[in-house]
Amino acid sequence: MKSSLDAVIERQKAGIPQGITSVCSAHPLVIEAAVLQALESGGDLLVEATSNQVDQYGGYTGMRPADFKDLVHGIAAKNGLSLDRVVLGGDHLGPNRWRSMPAEEAMEHACALVAAYVEAGYRKIHLDCSFPCAGETAPLADDVVAARAALMIRTAENAAGPHVAEQLRYVIGTEVPTPGGAHEDLGTLVPTPAVAARSTLEEHRKAFARQGLEGVWPRVMALVVQPAVEFDHVRVVEYERELTQELRTALDDEPTMVFEAHSTDYQTPQALSDLVEDHWAVLKVGPWLTFALREALFALAAIEDEIVPTARRSHLPDVVERRMHMEPAMWEGYYTGDEDEQRIARRYSYSDRLRYYWPDPEIAETEARLLDNLTALDIPLPLLSAHLPTQYSRVRRGELMPQPRDLVLDYVRDVLRTYDLACNPNHKEYV
Repeated sequence: MKSSLDAVIERQKAGIPQGITSVCSAHPLVIEAAVLQALESGGDLLVEATSNQVDQYGGYTGMRPADFKDLVHGIAAKNGLSLDRVVLGGDHLGPNRWRSMPAEEAMEHACALVAAYVEAGYRKIHLDCSFPCAGETAPLADDVVAARAALMIRTAENAAGPHVAEQLRYVIGTEVPTPGGAHEDLGTLVPTPAVAARSTLEEHRKAFARQGLEGVWPRVMALVVQPAVEFDHVRVVEYERELTQELRTALDDEPTMVFEAHSTDYQTPQALSDLVEDHWAVLKVGPWLTFALREALFALAAIEDEIVPTARRSHLPDVVERRMHMEPAMWEGYYTGDEDEQRIARRYSYSDRLRYYWPDPEIAETEARLLDNLTALDIPLPLLSAHLPTQYSRVRRGELMPQPRDLVLDYVRDVLRTYDLACNPNHKEYV
């Protein structure tokens, strides 16, 4: 059964630089921005949940796979996007959450995880079995990673059943840093060697055969490799296409497979376009979206400080800072330096550890109060110009309503517009 993902691969193999954006975020406003962008672009919406966000026990968002599906589908339906244009994916599914356990026990959890995703209706499945478990050393050998991935695919196929299984599309390979960006300052970054990419393919092909999955191989739609793009707290490593000339040939003999690019956040429009032209047809974006969300909400908080009495203000930035101090587990092992450096990182780092705190009940309530406060008022245009100048221009041209929620959604959509242009170069340019 053909899927919209197949169409992207077919165009790539025909020499047409087509791509698709993979939205990796659980924030409802980010998802709504992605839905609105899909409505405008006319394309399908691909939304992926990562294994630390959403798992069979709830993840850090408190959502199981079925819950996240309901969230995405609910937002799509509310905004008039047909559900047959929504593709759900699972990202980095594997033993990551249980790597402190022995491998056999961790893999039992990982297999239950992928089954839960498939049973909930997710059709794009990325297997990440690169994490060493208790007593193992990194990096794991290719054959070990491949064997564990094949075991998870066997579990997924069994959970889906023969008819639904034909709809599943798999992604293999994990030549990327830990999900969400580098945990420390980056040194020199080099692309995956072509020989290593071919070795990954060969070891997975053997592992598939051992599991009797030869017929599934054409449904492996993408290979994750490192095209030497990444970001850390303050730096972005830009894509340099001349460094990947040999790597790009690794899939020449795979008629149903393209590359998937992780950590593409903060790349320039030209770099994203170059990636799509060079066969990285799936561009994942996550922290950049919540980074933009934070910029927009904090800009509105600055406007609120000017026009709302102190006692009624949300004080969103202060609440976020206080909650991050009270619950430091999601950032303190990542942001080094003195107190001032950590404070700047908590708010402004590219790695955006702040994104883990948006589900916090107090922060969510404060965010809602901010939007309610400004919805009840007319935002003065000079203040809008000072804090959200691009949105101000659209308001002046009559393209955007000066409502706080609309302003936030439009700000996040500017990131998605950049990806749309890279993935669909024939679309009109957004201004």
